Amino acid sequence: MNIDKTNGSSFIQSYQKQMQVSKVDKTKPLQKEDQLQISNEAKQMFESKAEFERHEKIQALKAQVQSGEYQVNSEKVAEKMFDFWYGK
Repeated sequence: MNIDKTNGSSFIQSYQKQMQVSKVDKTKPLQKEDQLQISNEAKQMFESKAEFERHEKIQALKAQVQSGEYQVNSEKVAEKMFDFWYGK
């Protein structure tokens, strides 16, 4: 029976070559992230609508305060303070 002698160093060298793999740079994700773009016109429309609604609310509150009809809801005030300090 004849057994070929193999050189063990060749096995070690191939293993070392496998371990010397270069690092791969991170690639960008394949899927693009969603993006939202709002036109300047839409922004202006939103701001003007919000401003108008805010102005109306302020005028209504001023009228209630001046006429003496405005009532402070102490329960709501306490609830908001509690939520602020203790988080809900």
